Amino acid sequence: MKAQRLLEGKAALVTGSTSGIGLGIARALAGEGANIMLNGFGDAREIERLRSSLAAELEVKVGFSGADISQPGQVREMVAAAARQLDGVDILVNNAGIQHTAPLEEFPDERWDALIAINLSSNFHAVKAALPHMRRRNWGRIINIASTHGLVASVHKAAYVAAKHGVLGLTKAAALETAASGITCNAICPGWVLTPLVQKQIDDRAARERIPAERARTELLAEKQPSGEFATPEQIGALAAFLCSEAAAQIRGAALPVDGGWVAQ
Repeated sequence: MKAQRLLEGKAALVTGSTSGIGLGIARALAGEGANIMLNGFGDAREIERLRSSLAAELEVKVGFSGADISQPGQVREMVAAAARQLDGVDILVNNAGIQHTAPLEEFPDERWDALIAINLSSNFHAVKAALPHMRRRNWGRIINIASTHGLVASVHKAAYVAAKHGVLGLTKAAALETAASGITCNAICPGWVLTPLVQKQIDDRAARERIPAERARTELLAEKQPSGEFATPEQIGALAAFLCSEAAAQIRGAALPVDGGWVAQ
């Protein structure tokens, strides 16, 4: 007989889940039996290949929403679509994010607005839309993917740092408002994880400093992450799955670093 999976039959919406950390989380939740609504941008054929392969491999329902999460109306429709297709929204993972680096006085206004919209405001709109579904069942898990930059700052990342600090504030407020229920809200704060977003920073550094990519990678880690190793999407996914378990029912409003010792310094 097949062992009962931890999240069998639960419905999970994971934003920014067609690659990187979000895909790692989606795979981990699906591996525990959750039906998944993917979200993100990319080639339509590749996304359909990913959707169908996840469904077949992990034996769960997998849907897809191409919602632009910078648009509140599209966020609300994405949550509604997940509820229709998966019979509810039990788990919400706000993962999608973008980055732009520049000194404060040179930071483009439009990039500030875009980062705040995608990295912070979208979380609010998704939580607001998903909570009624969770309250009807008196069970839910909200997981916001913040960053070490929700806990500490770095130069040239004003918008990202501000947004991720905001995500932690939103997480605490949501945790308090759901504290007497079966709904929890927590944040995961990854350090350096080798995703396409971070690879671009490595490539940009290598080009800017005219050094090999491997040296740029080593220097990037050495500056912040004492372990000298990247965290992996699989590790982030495993923590997300744990936060969805009954063992984590009294973890509420926490900001959990997965950062190789970055914020311990």
